[in-house]
Amino acid sequence: MKTKNTFKFIFFFLIVSQLVQAQTIKGTVSDEEGKPIENAYIYNINSTSHAHTLSNGSFIIENNQIGDSLSLGLLGYEKRTVVVVNEYFQNGLQVTLNSKTVLLNELVITEQVNAMNSISRVDLETNPVNSSQEILRKVPGLIIGQHAGGGKAEQIFLRGFDIDHGTDISLSVDGMPVNMVSHAHGQGYSDLHFVIPETINNINFGKGPYYANKGDFATAGYVDFNTKDQLNGSEISLSYGQFNSLRTLGMFDLLKNNKRSNAYVALEYIEFDGPFESPQNFNRLNLFGKFSTYLKGNDKLSLTVSHFTSRWDASGQIPQRAVDSGLISRFGAIDDTEGGNTSRSNVNVAYDAILKDDLQFKANVFYTKYAFELYSNFTFFLEDPNNGDQIKQYENRDIFGFNTAFIKDTKVGSVETKITSGFGLRYDQVNDVELSHTLNRSETLDNLALGNVNETNMFGFVNAEFKLNKFIIAPALRLDYFKFMYNDALVTDYETLSETKTTVSPKLNFFYNQNNNLQWFLKSGIGFHSNDTRVVVAQSGEDILPKAYGVDLGAIWKPFPKMVVNTALWYLFLEQEFVYVGDAGIVEPSGQSERYGIDLGLRYQFTDWLYFDTDATITHARSVEEPDGFDYIPLAPDFTLTGGLSVNDLNGFSAGIRYRYIDDRPANEDNSIIAEGYFVTDLNMNYAFNKNFSVGVAIENVFDTEWNETQFATESRLQNEIDPVEEIHFTPGTPFFIKGIVSYKF
Repeated sequence: MKTKNTFKFIFFFLIVSQLVQAQTIKGTVSDEEGKPIENAYIYNINSTSHAHTLSNGSFIIENNQIGDSLSLGLLGYEKRTVVVVNEYFQNGLQVTLNSKTVLLNELVITEQVNAMNSISRVDLETNPVNSSQEILRKVPGLIIGQHAGGGKAEQIFLRGFDIDHGTDISLSVDGMPVNMVSHAHGQGYSDLHFVIPETINNINFGKGPYYANKGDFATAGYVDFNTKDQLNGSEISLSYGQFNSLRTLGMFDLLKNNKRSNAYVALEYIEFDGPFESPQNFNRLNLFGKFSTYLKGNDKLSLTVSHFTSRWDASGQIPQRAVDSGLISRFGAIDDTEGGNTSRSNVNVAYDAILKDDLQFKANVFYTKYAFELYSNFTFFLEDPNNGDQIKQYENRDIFGFNTAFIKDTKVGSVETKITSGFGLRYDQVNDVELSHTLNRSETLDNLALGNVNETNMFGFVNAEFKLNKFIIAPALRLDYFKFMYNDALVTDYETLSETKTTVSPKLNFFYNQNNNLQWFLKSGIGFHSNDTRVVVAQSGEDILPKAYGVDLGAIWKPFPKMVVNTALWYLFLEQEFVYVGDAGIVEPSGQSERYGIDLGLRYQFTDWLYFDTDATITHARSVEEPDGFDYIPLAPDFTLTGGLSVNDLNGFSAGIRYRYIDDRPANEDNSIIAEGYFVTDLNMNYAFNKNFSVGVAIENVFDTEWNETQFATESRLQNEIDPVEEIHFTPGTPFFIKGIVSYKF
């Protein structure tokens, strides 16, 4: 009897074991060409279990039974539903998804790894960018302005910040940092002009200091740009327009019909004189090449190389009184010898691998060679009545670094958990960082600052995501170590001044998926922006890494199939508002500050070809340590509005109308000087005669609005003035500007 019962037990155990094993399905998801698709969603309609594909297209989904229906999809691909059969438990499941037009009604909020970034992909697909400036404008609520001849990095406004050129936003391209630490012109200087817009595949962004894999400058937020691995054919394009505007673009697919490898090169050349009385003589050349291949197990290796060079002249910022008096026109200049040269070369190697079924590895190693030379004159004859106040800022930089990330899917007890951890290094060697007093862009009158900077940043982070039914709890921690070194070339004795600093940045985020199309979130965290090395060593280590403390409460909601609404209430406190003025080579700390506000966004897809989007921000920004009435933060916007309406491939016709608005804002601490707001509208139209040939037209400032693109409250003196005057100095915005575009694809 015992033997019989024993056999029954063994037989029962084997059956149960087989059933348990049968509940798990392993598989892969790929596109029509057999290339793996990352972040595709797999959902068991019967058991509600779900999974996402890894970078090699693989997935593991649990709790399945024969007869269950699995739904597989990703925005931009046709959804597929498969019925589970016994073969899938034994041999796995291989699914191919066919690409299709990106449509908002196919977006399911909880299926996306990051719903807001998926929304930005819809924005990008429905209204592609055609200039490097427009790349940043794809971030909801972000506004930019140019004020030095087209070659200088744009001024950025986001969440009540005048971020200048990048002090409080972290920017990267394919994992390479864009922000320049201890830059000759200003801390965090970020020049994205080395990016060819047509090579951008997607844009990832986040607002606030809530992301463990983001460190320096990620206070107002971060933006990551990722380039395409492959082209859908080759293309040449030519545009020509007013103000001697010329742009040529060539993009060439080098490995056609290769299912395992891709390679392409892109070339962009631009000329532009602008509407100014003194031509800008601006030109820029961009070269870009990328090779990517899938190795054994669908591990991916990619190599990217690029080179960018640019030169320009500029009329600079002009005083309002000079225009009002008739001394110059809006497009005239006080000193038209401003301008500069810059270049950047990049090499980036990226590797994505699956170490185990539940463990991903992502890494990139990069090198950047960078040069910068800028001539500016902000105060005219205030300091030197005879020669004028023109300054030169110069540097020659090498950047070395790497990033790594390990992503593990596991369980803590019965709780599904994803743990992301990583570490990295960035080393900047900056030679001949110079600030000089110059004359006519040719003669150096006096060296105000000159030296070499060496700055090292090592970091590590860990982020966990605990999935508790509809809740996701995500605590995180980041550790950063900095070493700052400076050799001052203007002192007699050689000396290396150095300081070190370590900082810990905790984060804690909560997500609640109320249903498939409504997600609530509460984000909190501490971030920081670093100080300039020259300031750090001069102050013996004070205010090296001022912290930012933030919290967001909001939701992403899809109330109707064709509508998405996003909103966030937020608060941000900074220990130090601004710390280094590169234009003057001085420290100008503004003390503690606080900001709070609301972000609102709306997307609506009327039809498959008609798409509307708009984003509004309302912000209150003040200095904490100043008395009422003297606590305004200069140039901090309190209301912005951006958006547009797009027609996408209506019988070959595409078009878009885009608007941006920024209201009047204080230009100084007591609000006695106002920077005027503006509302500007741009229009583009394109008609494709066939798959190969298309023509288009682009119009900036279609209503010919008179607007000031950038404005500053500056004290200056003209050559005929006895006393200086503090007032608005501005760069005029582009008037009505039209250009035509011809493209051929092959």
